[in-house]
Amino acid sequence: MDTSKKNVVVLAGCQAITQVKMSMLIAIAGLSGYALATDKTWATLPITVYVIGSALATLPSGTFMKRFGRRTGFSFGALFGIGGGVVCALALWLESFWVLCLGTAILGVFVAFGRAYRFAAADAAPKEFKAKAISLVLAGGIVGGILGPNLANWTKDLWTGLEFGAPFLVISLLSMLTLLVLRPLQIPPLTVAERAEPGRPIGEIMRQPAFIVAVTASAVGYGVMNLLMVATPLAMHHHDYEFGSMAFVLEWHLIGMFAPSFFTGHLITRFGLLPVMVAGAMLNLVCIGIALSGDSVTHFWSALLILGVGWNFLFTGGSALLTETYLPAEREKTQSMHDFITFATMAVTSLVSGAMLSHEGWGWHAINYGSLPFIAAVLIAIAWIAPMRRLRVPTAS
Repeated sequence: MDTSKKNVVVLAGCQAITQVKMSMLIAIAGLSGYALATDKTWATLPITVYVIGSALATLPSGTFMKRFGRRTGFSFGALFGIGGGVVCALALWLESFWVLCLGTAILGVFVAFGRAYRFAAADAAPKEFKAKAISLVLAGGIVGGILGPNLANWTKDLWTGLEFGAPFLVISLLSMLTLLVLRPLQIPPLTVAERAEPGRPIGEIMRQPAFIVAVTASAVGYGVMNLLMVATPLAMHHHDYEFGSMAFVLEWHLIGMFAPSFFTGHLITRFGLLPVMVAGAMLNLVCIGIALSGDSVTHFWSALLILGVGWNFLFTGGSALLTETYLPAEREKTQSMHDFITFATMAVTSLVSGAMLSHEGWGWHAINYGSLPFIAAVLIAIAWIAPMRRLRVPTAS
């Protein structure tokens, strides 16, 4: 097995472990926040703080990895995963809402490093394999889709008298496992000249049409997905569904997010980036139509499943398009800026989601209708770049 494919296997394993932890966190953090918060409007604040922590750590994590390398950076990030899970469990024992928020913020730092798994695979792959490398690494998340919500459900009562305490400790244990899985990773470091070369100013890179469309697709894909995903457990709670039903819906949502990754790269090679991204936006519209048509478990399940597939097409397409916008010396800062914008958008949607869901009568409908303008923005951006799609990768000349 050549090095690039070996790296994909290792990074897909890391992605799988990370997604197990993230799906567990999404399943339990909002409910833990709801139990601890005095004002239930702030129930999803732990998730919002987690996303804010991820967004704020994105740029520093890129700088760290440019200097010390990918494997060292990923290992350093895993330490935050270990600590964050312990702090969250401690918060439940102390019955402290704010300590819970601190713990999820620390977990966000771990995720900021882990978000670069897909780019690490692409940067070490030949040009014709980049989109597939990104797609296959993301495919590792299918394990999280299947295992994560179920693991949260199986372990939520293991700590007698402290619901959800055990799942947070499992998150810490999985972070330790990440350190072992990373050992075979071989990412060629930047040369001394590349590390010293500042490249173009980030503002110049961001003005490229390809960067604008890539970020728009990724940010909207993640923002709309997060808005609905975070809201779903609370929306189902308002309809008196049990946690097992919520875990079932979230499990299939995550399967929808990551199972298509086994073929998304092939679709991009066959049909091109823009058609796949358009398909992702259209699937988001289908999701909203289903979500607004009823409130049975079947409605939640099918809407979230389709939402996951839409996210996959938008985020994989946006990530692949981004690789066309930078030189080797510019990759960390360009990727970090892309992810910073994406996850800052997620932070806003997490907070808005909780605030809207506090209004049981109309909150779920407002969340769905409010997503429509952003999906339209993606379609407009794609239509704008389509005539100039013959983009050239910048060269050092």
